[in-house]
Amino acid sequence: MLQSLKAIQSYRQGETALLEENRWLEYIVTAEERIVNLERIQSLRQLANSNPVLDYVERTLQELARMPLSFWIKETVETVLKWSEAAKGGTVRQRIVWQEQGVSLFAHNVGSAQIYKQHVADNSHERSQLTHTLIYTHGLIGQYLRGEVPLIENAPLFQLVKQGIVSSRELRDLLLPLNRCVIAAVSPELWNSLKSRVEDVVDQIVTGQFDNAFSLQERFRHLRELSVRSGENVEAELAKLEIQPHIMTALRALNDKTLWFVEAALHEFSFEEFIKIFLMTLAAPQTEHVRHISFERLMNSMYYDFKGRKKINVYKKRMIEKALRELTYEDIRNHRTPDSPHLTFHIDHLDEAQDSMYVNFEFSAAAEKLIDFCIEAEKTPLYEKAILMLFDLFELRRDAYDRFHNEEDYLSDMNRSADYKQVILDYVTGVGVIDIGPGGGIMLDLIEDRLPGTQAIGIDISQNVIETLERRKQRENRSWRVMKGDALNLKQYVEPGSIDTIIFSSILHELYSYIEYEGRSFNHDTVAAALRSAFDVLPPGGRIIIRDGIMSEPADQKRIIAFRKEDGMSWLERYAKDFAGRKIRYERLSPYEVLMPINDAMEFLYTYTWGPEAYVHEVQEQFGYFTPSQYGNFIVKTLGARAVIIKCDHYLQDGYTEALAPKTSFMNERREPVPFPDSTCLIVIEKQ
Repeated sequence: MLQSLKAIQSYRQGETALLEENRWLEYIVTAEERIVNLERIQSLRQLANSNPVLDYVERTLQELARMPLSFWIKETVETVLKWSEAAKGGTVRQRIVWQEQGVSLFAHNVGSAQIYKQHVADNSHERSQLTHTLIYTHGLIGQYLRGEVPLIENAPLFQLVKQGIVSSRELRDLLLPLNRCVIAAVSPELWNSLKSRVEDVVDQIVTGQFDNAFSLQERFRHLRELSVRSGENVEAELAKLEIQPHIMTALRALNDKTLWFVEAALHEFSFEEFIKIFLMTLAAPQTEHVRHISFERLMNSMYYDFKGRKKINVYKKRMIEKALRELTYEDIRNHRTPDSPHLTFHIDHLDEAQDSMYVNFEFSAAAEKLIDFCIEAEKTPLYEKAILMLFDLFELRRDAYDRFHNEEDYLSDMNRSADYKQVILDYVTGVGVIDIGPGGGIMLDLIEDRLPGTQAIGIDISQNVIETLERRKQRENRSWRVMKGDALNLKQYVEPGSIDTIIFSSILHELYSYIEYEGRSFNHDTVAAALRSAFDVLPPGGRIIIRDGIMSEPADQKRIIAFRKEDGMSWLERYAKDFAGRKIRYERLSPYEVLMPINDAMEFLYTYTWGPEAYVHEVQEQFGYFTPSQYGNFIVKTLGARAVIIKCDHYLQDGYTEALAPKTSFMNERREPVPFPDSTCLIVIEKQ
């Protein structure tokens, strides 16, 4: 067993006296500040109960121990591995001393090499110079392959060959096992996937071929690998950049800079946002002399623990996205930054290393506390109030985003509604089809899969939905298209006569509820505007297909709800207080029974079905806004004689009865059990 592994094993068994003889180990185990790439951590809780740096060093040494190497190679690599993370360790007091001594705690490879040098008796010895240089460049090959550092950062290794300290062959024999240990300790699969690329880079370094390095575009490709796996079309995004030469010229300032923690901090942002952050960084004062740019602080601020798993702080992400979307590239070139009292773009030049800087977005104290409140309030009655306050603080439209902490689950639930939506396909006509508010994209999938030759386009007002769909399209090789657009003004996005079918599937009630039209939400005129917008771009024979909520008729019926769950009455009381669409009326008959107008009863029960996670959104939406006969009259009045209703059906959507039966009994005024009324309409309008 390697001596370093024996030392770690003894320490884990409680033998602390050996730390004095193994200063590298002492620094690692006394770390009071956990410096770790959160990209490699699945749960933030594990940081509280472990030492990720020690665990990682141990894995690198275990990998080395398994390799059949000469004594000289193994001993040299062992020394490099055990010292290479030293700058991530140390008590707070020790780190202050290091800073005063000029040790770089920004670039951990540089700082670790400096610390190693303090503990070597003869720094002039060739063996010490070799080890120092290997620590100094430790990890840079992997980081070059990730796009984080220029290849020239490895030049000190070739200097060893030029000075005759090692031959090219000896340096290669050292670098290959060293990099295998470094990468395989992260993931054996990662090493297997990178092995041949590492070998090629090592060959470049030991022969001094630094001119044949990655271009800036290639670095961007590597920095966006996680985003590409999620479906980003990085080639298309790069093509957009290359037709803006002034942007590419500004970005070339990154060529000679190291970019730390970029992928971990920024892969959740869109490519355009990623570029804007770099441009704002380069536009900051005194950046031209900077060598190292770190996104570590941004990375650390962008995650929190949710149900034991590391989770992106979507609240902060959305606020940063909004700020970036309000800035054009030209704005940034003119040194504009986010214009908000609650969000600032912050550059911090370190006193001890003027060639280094941290990039971060900083939130006001009020915003930080409100975001923390939102996180704490998830799944509690306070959540919707917290979210609405956050919207108001950052001046967000309340309908701009579908969901926050459960957005992925929500879009997944929408995609599981394929069985309900496929009936729409029977009424699709022509080649060009628009799906308004495509959500998770299931309607687009159904059209593409079951109607060959049809071109489906999804239009949504939410940029986040569009980006999610664009990534899924790329990932799944789909042919449908999506675009950001306003359903009330389709002429701005599509050529009149070019679209044969326009689908409103479970979206008109959201437009009715959220969109302020002529100063009012919960406005039938909004529905009218959406229908006219669609009708105007259709050719003769074109169709509008509506699948949405419906109210019961006669509307004066009443129903008794008997709650089977203890929280049922409190749910209703809370709902009646919070629902914004209209006044919800009910008469308490007992602690567990109420008498309600049928449409008030069903509006409440739809929300009761979805449960607490969806409450904050469902309480803001009115699902039913017309009875069937009212809808027919409204369509004729809105669209005129050329609009012919060829289908008008309504039904109870599957699942409501099963979901509500364990929670409620539903009765007429004579206390006779009755079925739940129809919830959903299917209306097809053809343009004559």
